[in-house]
Amino acid sequence: MIAPAHRSLFRRAALALALVAGGVPAFAQDAGDNQAGNQSANQLAAQNARQSGEVVLIPNRIIYPGETIELAALKQVTLIPGKHKPDAVATLAQELQGKVAKRTLLPGRYIPTAAIRDAWLVEQGAAVQIYFTAGALTISASGVTLQPGAAGDLVKVRNVDSGKIISGTVMGDGTIMVGAS
Repeated sequence: MIAPAHRSLFRRAALALALVAGGVPAFAQDAGDNQAGNQSANQLAAQNARQSGEVVLIPNRIIYPGETIELAALKQVTLIPGKHKPDAVATLAQELQGKVAKRTLLPGRYIPTAAIRDAWLVEQGAAVQIYFTAGALTISASGVTLQPGAAGDLVKVRNVDSGKIISGTVMGDGTIMVGAS
């Protein structure tokens, strides 16, 4: 059994670990004046090339789950000399622009790549065209998606005519391509 004094110490250590696991702060300083949030992606990339320190983008406000990430919600910072960005974090405009937050992103913290996703091309319950192609043969049908998906995602779709549920890949134009099974 744990003594009461050790229990309190254990609880404080567990609380500290939970707070640290909530997000890793970016050890950085502002890369410039407050105009960085108003610059375009091309201007930010050009400025990144000119500066000597490693420059990253972090949220300048809370970004909530399901919200599309825009450059206006990001702040450009230069990492303190000797500090490097951790692996598996998105810090460039190309990695973040137009993506959707999967979880809450806090200001001043790195953005884990696991916390962002591509925007959905098809929503759940959307009417879509389903295509099957084999050589010169192309069959099309109407369907309803049973789950949302981005380009390249495998989603389940119900064929409106037959009622059968099939899996297919979301294409860039929002149609669903199915293969032979």
